[in-house]
Amino acid sequence: SCLLPWQVPVAHCFGPPGHYKRKFCTVCRKSLDSPAFRCEICELHVHTDCILFACSDCRQCHQDGHQDHDTYHHHWREGNLSSSARCEVCKKTCGSSEVLSGMRCEWCGILAHAACYVIVTPQCTFGRLRNMILPPNCVRLYSRNFSKLHCFRISENLQAEPDEDDDFDGLTPGSTKDIQTSTDSSKQTLKIFDGNDAVKRNQFRLISVPRIAKNEEVVEAALRAYYINDDQQEYELQTFTQQALLSDDVINRNHALDDSNTGPVFRESTPDAWIIRAKPKDEEVIRIYPAWLKVGMAYISLRVNKDSTTQTVIKEVLPLLGRQTESIQNFKLVEVLMGSKQVQRMVLDNQELILNRLKDIRKTSIRQMNQTRFYIVENSKSIVRVNLFVGGLPPQLSPEEYTNILKDELAIKTNVVSVSHVYQAQGAVVLEISCFSEAERIYMLIKDTTVNDKPLNSVVIPEVMASKIPQNCCPLLVFVNPKSGGLKGRDLLYSFRKLLNPHQVFELTNGGPLPGFHTFSEVPSFRVLVCGGDGTVGWVLGALEEIRHKLACSEPSVAILPLGTGNDLGRVLRWGAGYSGEDPHSILVSVDEADDVLMDRWTILLDAEEPAEGAENGLAEPEPPKIVQMNNYCGLGIDAELSLDFHHAREEEPGKFNSRFHNKGVYVKVGLQKISHTRNLHKDIKLQVDQHEVELPSIEGLIFINIPSWGSGADLWGSESDNRFEKPRIDDGLLEVVGVTGVVHMGQVQGGLRSGIRIAQGSYFRVTLLKPIPVQVDGEPWIQAPGQIIISAAGPKVHMLKKSKQKQKKTGS
Repeated sequence: SCLLPWQVPVAHCFGPPGHYKRKFCTVCRKSLDSPAFRCEICELHVHTDCILFACSDCRQCHQDGHQDHDTYHHHWREGNLSSSARCEVCKKTCGSSEVLSGMRCEWCGILAHAACYVIVTPQCTFGRLRNMILPPNCVRLYSRNFSKLHCFRISENLQAEPDEDDDFDGLTPGSTKDIQTSTDSSKQTLKIFDGNDAVKRNQFRLISVPRIAKNEEVVEAALRAYYINDDQQEYELQTFTQQALLSDDVINRNHALDDSNTGPVFRESTPDAWIIRAKPKDEEVIRIYPAWLKVGMAYISLRVNKDSTTQTVIKEVLPLLGRQTESIQNFKLVEVLMGSKQVQRMVLDNQELILNRLKDIRKTSIRQMNQTRFYIVENSKSIVRVNLFVGGLPPQLSPEEYTNILKDELAIKTNVVSVSHVYQAQGAVVLEISCFSEAERIYMLIKDTTVNDKPLNSVVIPEVMASKIPQNCCPLLVFVNPKSGGLKGRDLLYSFRKLLNPHQVFELTNGGPLPGFHTFSEVPSFRVLVCGGDGTVGWVLGALEEIRHKLACSEPSVAILPLGTGNDLGRVLRWGAGYSGEDPHSILVSVDEADDVLMDRWTILLDAEEPAEGAENGLAEPEPPKIVQMNNYCGLGIDAELSLDFHHAREEEPGKFNSRFHNKGVYVKVGLQKISHTRNLHKDIKLQVDQHEVELPSIEGLIFINIPSWGSGADLWGSESDNRFEKPRIDDGLLEVVGVTGVVHMGQVQGGLRSGIRIAQGSYFRVTLLKPIPVQVDGEPWIQAPGQIIISAAGPKVHMLKKSKQKQKKTGS
């Protein structure tokens, strides 16, 4: 087994297969030229037909009630390092792009040669990012039947698209990797099955051997095909006939080969299919793993014979663990099958004969025997608690009303399901479920359930044990919008899950920001990183404002990784104009070193006095007042009109909007169509600033700005000093009001040739619309019916993170 003795088996998390260049397979060590699997949580890469031979040695990111412990060892993974990687021990190069070489800890990133890593202190302190990693022993998730993708909230539709015609089940019937049916007449190709299970599924490996091969040569080749390093003396081959395949019990129809026959076994009449079998033994040595029962002891080797039972084994092992005074009733022996996709545990019956059990496993599959371990485990009451976040419900109902909806729609069993948290404003609840099958049933059913024509969504969420978080640790809560910025969001999701604990990384398309804030609600101190465009940042800040009063850390600081177009807030806070592939590790270091700054936020109340356009015969009610939050700017007139046209173009052909440059090109084209407009906006609106009427010049656009960057980095206010106004800051409690005369003027501002027309500065604004006018807030445009717009400061200022200057110089050089 490739698992180190003290490692707890943890299954991998595979999405659909994809193409991964310049990577090597962990099992056969060859390069991945065809579609292959990669784990979303660790650096395991494996060919589709090697996947069955990979074992469950993924990172342990949470406690799940099996062998939980608080000590963290390095989690070593071999190979796939850059050729410039240097060994921590001998300081020489340890990476290679030619072969699988070098070791890397997947928590702290330390690198070493395969020969050097054994002398590195085993304890891992999580490296440079230790203060922002959510420590795995502080997270609990009982996830038995849930797929790993569900446990880590990974959208299946975001993975690489598999090729249509490929069958990816590991050992496909007749998996022929590396073996072409030999054209060389002195060789022959044989099918090798590794047990009854493989025969049943018709899953075999092909080997090519000389026609005159000795029995042991063939056994050796067969073991090699199944990656088994045992002594070939312990195995033999059995042939089987076609009829044997149809019978339930293959064994009875097989005739074992005569052991004394050591001459060539393959003549003309040789059948081409064989089963590899372990020879029966009267006694053997097995390993019993104590896991974390006794730290420092990897395993105990124990000789068992035909009389040894589970009970006698436990009796012999306890004194060796220093537990001789304890009753054997307090312990159990667990058989663990460490498959790459699933870890299966089975408690052995006290009277079970150990040799018989080993014989049964080997009969089923020799490969599985190779992936099986026996653990001695203390009996404890097994707890079942699954937390499901359910969103998309009608807002503002009572807990009883939510429970009734769930009873009606999902037939929840109230003896095992309770509502533990209610988010009324957002129409969401958290369910605590004490039965795995019920949790799974609800989770699957929600996918197809709508309430009031709105689909429900559900997310499995972990429990963060805040009391265990170290004092100086301030975990980073990461939100990524995978749809922003030409799909760069997908790659960042993958990178951040690897660099941090995947339980602190949330995909915004999967239930929005609320599941993330709920998961972190007890954490005493945390920071937030939002990866997305300005709209995404606004969405997260809005959600934070609504849920702030329920958070132990009610004012977390927010950093931005700008994706998408615009990114004006990202520019002001020095995070740049847009992500262009920088190393995700150095981004996290910049977040760690960033400075805390305050920023004003504004509430905009839109109160239409007339019904919206298109209402039948003008009899419709006026729209109810609408409240929106603003971080960057609010535009009326031409600026909003261009934004609206771009929005419509994007909705018609979303596929074309994956690149920032294409997006900007569309804005330019839309602008060219507007050049001949008349400058009449000042006649259609009235403006009041801090209770005083302000006369508007002849303009076509009116813009309220909170930050000194507008329309992808332009300075609309301008830098020259002016005694009428204060120098603008993002935390001064004031907004600046600027006018533009039309598209040409906007183009000159964008090109840095002119600034806008300064109109006012204040903290409370009332705009009266005399006719329907396009309005946009932080890039979201619509047509606003005539009526009032009131802009005022919103609640407390938000804490943002500004990239520190030294850091900027380093990355800029």
